[in-house]
Amino acid sequence: MSEVIVTACITGGLALLGNIFASYAGIRRIESELDKHNAVQDEQIKDLTREVRKHNGFAERIPRIEQQIEDLTRWKERMESK
Repeated sequence: MSEVIVTACITGGLALLGNIFASYAGIRRIESELDKHNAVQDEQIKDLTREVRKHNGFAERIPRIEQQIEDLTRWKERMESK
């Protein structure tokens, strides 16, 4: 009977070790995938930030361009009336 208990304990211990190693490997795989995913998201955020800055630059310049067009239009009208 004691041989059965020893065998069961050894089998249970090995099964436990197998589960621990499998869990550890799974965690490492998930961490690796998350690292890749985070790297992709970081690049996407950088691209979006670059696009927003580019857009903001246009948004700041458009009113100045509109003012210059108005000034040129007035100047042209004055020149034509002379």
